[in-house]
Amino acid sequence: MIVLLATRNRGKLRELSSLFTGSQVDLKLPEDAGVRMPEIREDGNTFKENAVKKATTLASASGQWALADDSGLEVEILGGAPGVRSARFAGPNSGDEANVRKLLKIMRSARNRKAKFRCVLALAKPTGEVLTVDGFMEGEIGKTPMGEGGFGYDPVFYLSGRNLTAAMISFEEKQRISHRAKAAHKLLSLLPKFLT
Repeated sequence: MIVLLATRNRGKLRELSSLFTGSQVDLKLPEDAGVRMPEIREDGNTFKENAVKKATTLASASGQWALADDSGLEVEILGGAPGVRSARFAGPNSGDEANVRKLLKIMRSARNRKAKFRCVLALAKPTGEVLTVDGFMEGEIGKTPMGEGGFGYDPVFYLSGRNLTAAMISFEEKQRISHRAKAAHKLLSLLPKFLT
């Protein structure tokens, strides 16, 4: 079953495709399926709102099934921020390093460093029906970046109960324990019922 992934990001396609290996879901970027990816403004207040908007817009525009992911970092002491603004935390065109710098500056003297990565996946049928699931990876924010792998906040996100950041583990291990992996597992378990 071909499912269009609501992104232009080949890295996200690679990560999500590996999570669906062996299932009936065959993820493709819209451009690889001859479909123009519509411009979608991610202006929702929650990951779920953004994921649903992306999936339903692409499904409606293409007449095909569509999957969207919205994810980010939630820090307890910051009331869940940066949340849906994770990629733009330091400003509209900020990169990973600027976002991490801002987070570390804000949390410089914080004692409570609990945080979690959250992912919401939305699978939309062309008819407008949507299935949403979420997944979490819990940890805490370190004081200095460590590790060369991953992206975003991975170098400062220490995994619960381990002295390792998300940037210090292998891609394969991350694919087993990440928030995105947990959401994908839930989606696959609910898919047979959603297909009927």
